[in-house]
Amino acid sequence: MSRRPSSPDSEIARRAYASFAERYDAAAPTKPHNALYERPASLSLLGDVAGRDVIDAGCGSGICSEKLARRGARVRAFDITPEMLGLARKRCAGLDVDIREGDLSKPLDWLASNSADAILCSLALDYVRDLAPVFSEFHRVARQGAHLVFSMGHPMRDWTDPRSRGDANYFATNLWGLHWGGFGAPNPYVESYRRPLQDILNGLADAGWRLDRFVEPLPLAEMEAVDPEHFRELSFSPAFICVRAIK
Repeated sequence: MSRRPSSPDSEIARRAYASFAERYDAAAPTKPHNALYERPASLSLLGDVAGRDVIDAGCGSGICSEKLARRGARVRAFDITPEMLGLARKRCAGLDVDIREGDLSKPLDWLASNSADAILCSLALDYVRDLAPVFSEFHRVARQGAHLVFSMGHPMRDWTDPRSRGDANYFATNLWGLHWGGFGAPNPYVESYRRPLQDILNGLADAGWRLDRFVEPLPLAEMEAVDPEHFRELSFSPAFICVRAIK
């Protein structure tokens, strides 16, 4: 792990994923941490999406966008990384998915107010330093009664891991990075933000969202056969949080 001078949020995400977009796209659909852990938990919180207008915020290579569209949703997806967007367009070709470049750290000005029945933001908010404007923009584009579902690194997991904690205070938001394994060589260097839980949940409430469900997911039983080491680890201590809020 190492720290670098702070960079604009868009640069952090774009630089990280542009370096291994195709390798990510090949691995993530079946990678246990994604396919048998975070993704099922997040999609379960989202519920039935048939006939609904759903935003996939930080869509990456379109894995969730495809699933949502095949379940009957009208999907508007965006991401900051052009390489990921190209892969998403291939994956979602022929489906009811509108894909464009967009930055979570900036206004989502192409999305109309009160136009979404649900918003999914899967493992993308860790690349944004200030969550308050993002939650406010999500609230603006959501219809009354809409669900927001997002997942992030678990704050306590980040705090107890010396790689992400370093010498920082738990109550401070800090940028950290490490080389990721599991996506082939060379191991990509990925930076993200570690922050306290109160900043996440209070930012959500301040933007007008009502917390509906807070989940520290357990791995699916199938993970034990394909990745027993991480199955045991995640059965003992969570890596992510998954949150559902209602407007």
